[in-house]
Amino acid sequence: MSAPVTVITGGGTGVGAALARLLAERGHQVVIAGRRKEPLDAVAADTNATVVVGDIATEAGSKALVDAAITAHGKIDNLVLNAGVVMNGKVTDFAVADWQQTIDINLTANFLLSKFALPELIKTKGNIVGVSSIASLRSGYGMSAYAASKAGFTSLIQNIAYDYAADGIRANVVCPGWILTEMAEQEFAEAAAHKNTTVENIFKDILKFVPQQRASSPMEQAKPIAWLLSDEASYITGSSLVVDGGTIITDPGMLNLHTN
Repeated sequence: MSAPVTVITGGGTGVGAALARLLAERGHQVVIAGRRKEPLDAVAADTNATVVVGDIATEAGSKALVDAAITAHGKIDNLVLNAGVVMNGKVTDFAVADWQQTIDINLTANFLLSKFALPELIKTKGNIVGVSSIASLRSGYGMSAYAASKAGFTSLIQNIAYDYAADGIRANVVCPGWILTEMAEQEFAEAAAHKNTTVENIFKDILKFVPQQRASSPMEQAKPIAWLLSDEASYITGSSLVVDGGTIITDPGMLNLHTN
């Protein structure tokens, strides 16, 4: 049996890069995609991955990624929809252009790539894993665009799981909490500037709501994704796997009752 071929969007940094390295170690042929060539090339140097630079939020970009994977490897076994963007702001303050960009990258791009990849995945009875967020399951200040896009993304994957189950497709999402990535560091810096405080203080405040009292590493998200892609998860489809250190079970209103 030939090695599985796994396409990963947002494969140059963070969770995508960690997953590419993990799967390469486990014998996958990896295709990594993104809009910036340099970080993709850095990951490819470690993994021998096929690099595809482009914008999957367009029909042409998504189709080009699928075509490149088929040209390089002849098939697609797994699709990991990991690329994303976060912009914060209350509805009345949020620019329409920023809303549209959030929806385009976090939702429409995943629809387009799924649309073009599914005919190939049906041939291999393959898997889709989407990297959603706990923001798709609960509210947070100024998170309307991001949360809406991720909730829509989670629903999209659930519907794919239902519609294509008879074709042998499995589709699931992971819902991370805080991860130590470039995106999170940017959010911490923006919050610190807004509140006129330090990044360290912002991070300390955030961790009050995380029972494990830490953010996850990218690899701690990559491993559950790899598990969902494996035969060990063969009877799991349409599910949302929360990987958040317990954040989602925390009741903020109870924190002051039993903490110092």
